Order: sequence, then structure tokens, then C-alpha cells
Amino acid sequence: MLLHFAFLVVLTLGGFAAWRWPRLILVHVGLAVWGVLNAVVKVPCPLTDIEDWARRRAGEEGLPQGFIDRYLTGVVYPEEHQGAVQLGVACLVAVSWVGYALLWRARRRSVAAGVR
Repeated sequence: MLLHFAFLVVLTLGGFAAWRWPRLILVHVGLAVWGVLNAVVKVPCPLTDIEDWARRRAGEEGLPQGFIDRYLTGVVYPEEHQGAVQLGVACLVAVSWVGYALLWRARRRSVAAGVR
């Protein structure tokens, strides 16, 4: 469960962290692509499969639905606002990418000018 939450935090805010640690953008882009696939195409999440496997080995039942549906939708935000939440996350990611691109461009210019 903790891995799921960490995944969602990096998916949502990882672009901002990449402002400080630029190589993190590669991980963040991969997670963002996965998030879009999961939201649009409903690709099953391997983290949910792993969590279900671990629960069963511990003698518990697996999740009846996905992690987000179980722990976030209807708990953190109302189910009818799921589209708005997804749009909000997409906007956060887009803002982080614009900021990353601007910082990358400024860093590239300073390196080209010999400034560190």
C-alpha cells in the first residue's frame, strides 16, 4: 500500500522534484505515461497484482477493485469528481513539465555561456 502511495506522489509531483534533480524527469515521464494509460485504457496495475498476491499469502483477500478506487475515490474525493481530480493532476504535471523545460533551457544556456 505504501508503494502505491509513493507511486502516486511521484506521478503527481515528480516533475517538480525534477526541477532540483533533473534526471528524475525520466522516471516521472514514465510514471505519467503509465498513469494516462491506466486512466484512459484501464490497463491493470502490476502494483495492485503484487499487493493482492502479498495479501493472499498473508491469508487476506485481495482488493475487490483497484487501489485508487478502493482508497482514494469516495474517500479522499467524491466519486463524481474523479474526472476533475484527473484533470487537476494532469494540470499539475503539465505545469511541472513547463517549469522543467524552462529550467533546462536556462541551464543549457548558462553551460553554453560558460557560467556555472
